[in-house]
Amino acid sequence: MIGVFDYGIGNLASAYKALVKVGADAKLITASESLNGLQGLVLPGVGAFGSCVNAIREMGFDNLIVSAVEREIPFLGICIGMQVLFENSQEDPLVEGLGLFKGSIEKIQGDVKLPQMQWNELEFEKGQTSELLKGIEVEPWVYFVHSYAANPDIVRDKELKVVATCQYGSDVVAMVEKDKVYGVQFHPEKSGKVGLRLLSNFVELCGVSR
Repeated sequence: MIGVFDYGIGNLASAYKALVKVGADAKLITASESLNGLQGLVLPGVGAFGSCVNAIREMGFDNLIVSAVEREIPFLGICIGMQVLFENSQEDPLVEGLGLFKGSIEKIQGDVKLPQMQWNELEFEKGQTSELLKGIEVEPWVYFVHSYAANPDIVRDKELKVVATCQYGSDVVAMVEKDKVYGVQFHPEKSGKVGLRLLSNFVELCGVSR
C-alpha cells in the first residue's frame, strides 16, 4: 500500500488518481497512523511553504514522515511536498522545514515571469542516475508551477544529490534524492506519459501493485 498524505492542501486527488492509474494500491492518509502495511509514501503539495509545513505539523505528519524515512520506506515529495523537506524557505522565513534535506528554498532568479507555470525540459545531471528515471528519454518535458526552487547544500549533506535541473532564468533544481527519499519540483501527475512513467517507477521500487 502507498499512502498519500491528505493534509487539506494541494493536488491530492490528481496525485492519488495518477498512482492508481499506474497500478498502485494506494490510499489517502487523513490522520497520523501506524506505518504498518505502508510500503511507500507520497507528499503532494501546492501553495505556500509556511501553510503547508504548519498543516503537516498540526496533523502530526511530520513525525510520521521522519519515522518512515528512518525505516527506509520510499518517500516521494511533489512540488511543495519536495520543498518542505528542506530546512527553510525565503517564502516564509519564520517557518522551519522538516530538515530531511540540508539547504533552503529560494525565489527563482532572472528576468522571468513568476510563477513558472509551463512545460519545461529536464536536464539530467551528468554522472547521476535515478531509479525514478528508468525508461524515460533524455531531456523529457514536464509541467511546473512554482516561484521558488531548492538550493541544496551538498557540502553539509553529502548524500543528497541533484538528479535533474531545468532552465528558467537560471539553473533551477527540478529533482533531488537522498537514499530512498525523492523530491520532484514538477508535477508528474500533470506531465503526461513521462510523469506517469516516473510514478510507475516509484510504485515499482515500492513493490506495490494491485
